[in-house]
Amino acid sequence: MNMKNKPIILLVPYPAQGHVNPMQNLASSFLAQGFETLIILPQHVHKKINVDDDNGKIVKCVGLEDGIEEETTTPDFFAIESSMENTMPKHLEEFLQNNERLGEVCLMVVDLLASWAIQVGEKFGITTVGFWPAMLASYLLIAAIPQMLRTGLISDTGLPQHEGNITFVPTLPLVSTNDLPWLIGTTDARRARFKFWMRTLERSKDLKWILVNSFPFETKVKQQNVLFIGPICRPQEFTKTLSFWEEDLTCLKWLTNQKANSVVYISFGSLFNPIGESSLKKLALALEATMRPFIWVLKSTWHQWLPIGFSERVFKQGKGMVVSWAPQTKILKHVSVGCFITHCGWNSTLEALQFRKKLLCYPLAGDQFLNCAYIVEVWRVGLRLNGLGLKDVEEGVEKVMEDKEMSNRLDTLYERFMEIHACDNRSGHFLLKEMLKKASIIHENSC
Repeated sequence: MNMKNKPIILLVPYPAQGHVNPMQNLASSFLAQGFETLIILPQHVHKKINVDDDNGKIVKCVGLEDGIEEETTTPDFFAIESSMENTMPKHLEEFLQNNERLGEVCLMVVDLLASWAIQVGEKFGITTVGFWPAMLASYLLIAAIPQMLRTGLISDTGLPQHEGNITFVPTLPLVSTNDLPWLIGTTDARRARFKFWMRTLERSKDLKWILVNSFPFETKVKQQNVLFIGPICRPQEFTKTLSFWEEDLTCLKWLTNQKANSVVYISFGSLFNPIGESSLKKLALALEATMRPFIWVLKSTWHQWLPIGFSERVFKQGKGMVVSWAPQTKILKHVSVGCFITHCGWNSTLEALQFRKKLLCYPLAGDQFLNCAYIVEVWRVGLRLNGLGLKDVEEGVEKVMEDKEMSNRLDTLYERFMEIHACDNRSGHFLLKEMLKKASIIHENSC
């Protein structure tokens, strides 16, 4: 791309770690193709992360006023939604109006969960495309909301009218009406989340393209406006991650002293207290009783519910480590790790597949139940835990650790899909380039 000033691509993620990571990976892919990239973040996120340029090898970020008070360490879903709807749009408009290089902005990529930015892009005449950071199947589930309403499966506030499996989305594994992505929290919270998804569908219905961070094998359903561009991995030269928290690297040194395929890695994501005080204590006692080495990612604010002396005791005995935040890809890549107890977030699922780790699934919310169904029923590379007590954990770990057929299926899955799409990523680069050509952002003879 022979231009004096590189064209600019703006990227707007939903402000959660699991959404910022794939958006950064996508931005790095654009950067590698000769574009300048800029990720738009709310100020409360921007101030947490390391945004050094690293000699041009990391995407640039800008923080916008978000109206979230300084003392709020981790705002909840509704505080973030209020910020996105009431504060951030006007500040993004001001940023664009005052930017001398506005004319060089050729594309805006908007996470569908940050649909507020679609309207800003349209107002400024910027070509805008959607980004779905998860698998297509979860998008199809959301897109099926109108049919769920027409058939009376859910009420006009999103609440299930009867229990049962959703069967009218082609090739979808069995997912219960009780596992729909917006059914989190109280009745009022569920209704509010459903309203959020309805608004997202309305704003995104006219987007010409939706870029999906997934491989195309997961469903045979064809969507004209969908481009599979994943799983997206950053090129090796882009080493920094826009992490909200400082990673504890001491666990990597501890890993080197463990036997191959012996360590259980546990992480339930970053957004909220995932399992509650009672389950947390049960899991701690179960991990200690299994006598297997483990690394457990548990935010420091939740350590108060651990059994007294647990962290110090297991570390002193060499049984395990409890860390507040961890370099997950480095851990999963390590030969000592034998299985992963996970909430089945999409990023964690992709990373487990990429590094061929067996999974013990404990889905909690959102698309995690659907991801779990693929892991357990379709790919058969993991098992679902019914609880976090000693019997559940002990039997689950034993089964996956000893299952050689599961290892073979992981190898096959990697060879068929992950090796091409996640590691080499030529397919993703090609599809991005084709989309850019169709949008007249680059020409046939461009890079």
